[in-house]
Amino acid sequence: MQKLILLIFSTITTIIMNAGNNLSAIDVHSHIITADYLSYLNDNNALMDDGYPLPSWDEQSHLDFMDSTGIERSILSLSSPQPWFGDVEESKAIVRSINRMMAHTKQKHPDRFLWCAALPQPDIESSIEEAVFALDSLGADGIKLATSVAGQYLGDPAYDPLMKVLDERKAVIILHPVKPSPVNDSVFTGGPIFIYEYPAETTRAVLNMIAHNVMTRFQNIKIVVPHAGSFLPYAIPRLKGGYPLLLKQGLSEPIDIEGNLSRLYYDLAGGPSPQAIKMLLTITDPEHIMFGTDYPFVPSPILEKVAAKLKNEIAHDTQLSQYDEDIIRNNALNLFKIETNQSAQNGSMTEKLPMQHDGIVRLSKIKVYPQYLDEYMRYAIEVGTTSLATEPGVLTMYAVADKDNPCNITILETYSSRDAYKKHIASEHFQKYKQGTLHMVESLILDDVTPLNPNNRLINTILPDL
Repeated sequence: MQKLILLIFSTITTIIMNAGNNLSAIDVHSHIITADYLSYLNDNNALMDDGYPLPSWDEQSHLDFMDSTGIERSILSLSSPQPWFGDVEESKAIVRSINRMMAHTKQKHPDRFLWCAALPQPDIESSIEEAVFALDSLGADGIKLATSVAGQYLGDPAYDPLMKVLDERKAVIILHPVKPSPVNDSVFTGGPIFIYEYPAETTRAVLNMIAHNVMTRFQNIKIVVPHAGSFLPYAIPRLKGGYPLLLKQGLSEPIDIEGNLSRLYYDLAGGPSPQAIKMLLTITDPEHIMFGTDYPFVPSPILEKVAAKLKNEIAHDTQLSQYDEDIIRNNALNLFKIETNQSAQNGSMTEKLPMQHDGIVRLSKIKVYPQYLDEYMRYAIEVGTTSLATEPGVLTMYAVADKDNPCNITILETYSSRDAYKKHIASEHFQKYKQGTLHMVESLILDDVTPLNPNNRLINTILPDL
């Protein structure tokens, strides 16, 4: 099977690496494969569900690949198979384990990794619970959704409560195809399902979402379609041509095709060529196309050549060269709101944003081990000062300690919006604080509260020296 993968992707790599284009890439399509996940699949006889063995993954190998390929940051997500075999509690447990691993990886390397949380689909209640925890507590940068699970496709009205929660959080959603079920297994005799069924599965899901106006009903979400748009550049013109006939015959509800398409983004994993980009440009804008590798499902040496070839070809294509930096880097930076310069500006305070309807007022109640109190406070004062100096959405950080036990610390935190809070916990200075103090904290309680007088707020209040 490894030889088959090499053969398929070698056709993309005939133009070789040294392009003279040194753009630092953002990889929006890369995967994590944890030991717990592999064990869970093995226990359910699902290691070969997709027709080929899952590759190995480890953090350092991924970083080495990024360094050798010119990738500044990679966005981690779970691939296929979807961790669902009918037992809700088992699925919840393995999904939580995977998400904690991705969060930990980002904490260790906040300037190299982002991540999109897996969910225990198709259980909607559990998926909502995990999405809220991942986005609000673990600091996920987005959500990964499987195109279908157990025959239920995205776009099904059953998913609306989940979409509502993600819409409220303005979430970025990464789609990934899976083996459709139920299905006649003989349909895969021509090879593993990534050859044909992955793009077909993705196309089915996106068309179903368009048919149910998911993107126009939930206008705050943004959805990344994998694998160079799959078959959508072919399917969308057919949809546009046939829709008026279906509507006239009463066989379709009104669909805002253009409105739905306007909220779709695309990665180039699996088909990174100027030809694929030009096909995508028939259904989208250059600002909605992004670089992706599918690491580690394709061997690193091949991906290095693919990335270099793509950069070279875009840079020398008269139609695409004006978009090279956007496709390789800037579009992903904008979509995921990635900050590339988070340093404090001489300790000065930034102009603060107004409190919005989804602003957060929180009491963080922290119990610190006595032997670490002084060291903990140095970390806390540093992160508080930097946050207030550089983040306009961080309005207040004010700490007090119990008179009788200074190890019991309460911090009043206010954020102008949920987005401001997400940006804060993703920042380099917060990740440094979080990682550096994990062993110092005995317990942590985050208690969101309602201000009795919202107009009377402490602004730009740094942590006092306790």
